[in-house]
Amino acid sequence: MASKSRFIGRMEKRLPIAIVVRLAPLQDQSANGTEVAYTDNVSAHGARVVAHRPWQTGEMIQVTSMQDENTLRGKVVYCQKLPDDRYLIGLNFQNGGVSWSRYTTYSKD
Repeated sequence: MASKSRFIGRMEKRLPIAIVVRLAPLQDQSANGTEVAYTDNVSAHGARVVAHRPWQTGEMIQVTSMQDENTLRGKVVYCQKLPDDRYLIGLNFQNGGVSWSRYTTYSKD
């Protein structure tokens, strides 16, 4: 009998990096559909974003860094309402792996 393996937790390490981003639905790029948000944590293939409005699971969105205008396409994998009427949005990036090293700064003591 073949055993089934189950993964517990995430497959990739998440980094607690906060980046200001602009979110926009791919199908409607009008100003009314966009919002400025920030990442809560990131990985090579996704991010969790704190947003002001709900996004639909399965919705494709454009995520643009306000720092360098780098743009990624992401799919909403979850949307969780917070007590303060903000939303945690889980994103899976469709463009492939992302290197977040350009968004981190290190200081030597």
